[in-house]
Amino acid sequence: MIHAAIAMNRFGLGARPSGNAPMNPADWLKAQIRSYEPSFPAMASQPSRAEIAAGFRVYQVDRKDIRAAQKDAAAAMADDGIPQIDPAKIEKVFNTLRLQYVAAADARLDAAIGSDTDFAERLVHFWSNHFAVSIDKLPVLVLAGDYEFTAIRPHIMGTFADLLFAAVTHPAMLLYLDQAQSIGPNSPLATRVAARRNKTLGLNENLAREILELHTLGVRTVYDQKDVTEFACALTGYTVGGMAKGPIQRFMAQNGKDGDSQFFAAIHEPGDRVVIGRRYSQQGGAQARAILSDIATHPATAKHIATKLAQHFAADVPPPALVARLEKSFLESGGDLRQLYRTLIDSPEMWLPQQAKFKSPWDWVISSLRALNVRELPNSRQSANILAQLGQPIWKPGSPAGFSDTTENWAGGAALMRRVEIASLLAERSANRVDARILAPRILSGQLSAMTTESIARAESPSQGLALLLLSPEFLRR
Repeated sequence: MIHAAIAMNRFGLGARPSGNAPMNPADWLKAQIRSYEPSFPAMASQPSRAEIAAGFRVYQVDRKDIRAAQKDAAAAMADDGIPQIDPAKIEKVFNTLRLQYVAAADARLDAAIGSDTDFAERLVHFWSNHFAVSIDKLPVLVLAGDYEFTAIRPHIMGTFADLLFAAVTHPAMLLYLDQAQSIGPNSPLATRVAARRNKTLGLNENLAREILELHTLGVRTVYDQKDVTEFACALTGYTVGGMAKGPIQRFMAQNGKDGDSQFFAAIHEPGDRVVIGRRYSQQGGAQARAILSDIATHPATAKHIATKLAQHFAADVPPPALVARLEKSFLESGGDLRQLYRTLIDSPEMWLPQQAKFKSPWDWVISSLRALNVRELPNSRQSANILAQLGQPIWKPGSPAGFSDTTENWAGGAALMRRVEIASLLAERSANRVDARILAPRILSGQLSAMTTESIARAESPSQGLALLLLSPEFLRR
């Protein structure tokens, strides 16, 4: 039974109260790889990229109006002290964009709670965090859901190369890391602007650097600054219709498709590129695609991905043998992700009884709701707020490195106190229909300690018993 609990809680997103443990846990997990369906019902209600771009453009226009109104208000106050700006209009501008984000976050939560292929669902969250974007930037606020739903979800069962390309060329990533504004200094558009306005348009290296450092090869491995610059030149041309800034915005107004990533030769830096000792003579978008394809299967990438995957599933300091096995699988399969997952499942280190991973706030909330058989948090549209209170706001990691995957970042005293508050809230809501004494052995079969069993039995009330279960050492870890 311990292996069944490991399959549901370490590989998956948490057991449900039905107690229907898989008879063959490894086969159950591999079946999820075959049966995973990228789409889910709530995706159908999400706005298209064209609709997102249109809403963002309205925001940009309204923001200009607001700034003008603020100037008028300042002038009016100088005359008679009465501000003329309408605060309701400002609130409406920001609320419209935020509601799109909240709806996408709720859809993500619903998919995780309801999924019957929750090992695959965990992999969606892993890769979304690996290729992290952040809603710190307003355009990403409205695109973050679309990014996970259309760039990450459909590609987690393919090759790493295809997943990489889909992630780094999605509008959210191009806008987050400023690639949408990057212009080849010798591109046709830059040359034309320089001749007419005596103004130099520049290259932005953010995306190139993060792809090499975070997404593929790893920090301080086989590349140097020259490789970053050369790769950044190759990436020029990729931008976003209707949401870019500056000269590109004016150019795309005539040529771009709203909300979509597109390649335009007019802003691409011409010429061959040399990246990590290899020359790329392809022109246009094929050049960046060729570089991405090569680094996606580079040995340094294999080691980096193997280490991160092992750290996420096995331990903060992953077993070297597990990392080596995953690295070998990655290289031999050419980055076939399904084969990589099967290797993970077949690795003996993954089935050790010790619960070495401390749940992140997201993991803990999802596993709590699944355990209680609850489809949403108390009051609708609270997922974004509650995860923010717990220290892991949805799609807002604060940096391109994504959220930390180690215990030290989630097990602090203040963070645990916030979990106590949320656990109490969830327990009060479910205590009239769920008995913690019955639930505990069902969701933690073979992992439940005598101490936790006794604590739950001695609880002063049903709600306290449930809260103790959700805060037990066995439930906080996987």
